[in-house]
Amino acid sequence: MKVYLLADVKGQGKKGEIVKVSDGYARNYLIPRQLAREVTDALLSELKAKEESRLHKIAVEKAEAKALAEKIAVSVIVIQAQPGPGGKFYGSVTAKEISDALKAQHGIDLDKRKIVMPEPIKTFGSYTLDVKYYPDVTGKLNLIVTEKN
Repeated sequence: MKVYLLADVKGQGKKGEIVKVSDGYARNYLIPRQLAREVTDALLSELKAKEESRLHKIAVEKAEAKALAEKIAVSVIVIQAQPGPGGKFYGSVTAKEISDALKAQHGIDLDKRKIVMPEPIKTFGSYTLDVKYYPDVTGKLNLIVTEKN
């Protein structure tokens, strides 16, 4: 008998797999304990619909990420920092500050963990940072750090 596993079953398979087991094992152990469901045409169509829904959701999220990447690539974020000795400033510009400035200046909400900073920004100037919007969607972010008057 073929069954769809609802949970990991030692020696049989992982959750979400369709495996072939003996009829008695399925009827007396797996199905009564809610560990598996018998594979039927209705179950197969339900699984197919769930997979299509998941793929559609991924496509929509990827499209939104690409649109956000294009919107951020054309905008410039300006952060003002307190000057210190030698053209540097106290502390450094963090990803959180960049995210907050992006929201304040352009109204775009971006998670600080998506901004890739190879090293801390400790000097004034212009920077181009990478941003990972989605696993295979990356973009650029333009940042200018100026002196606070």
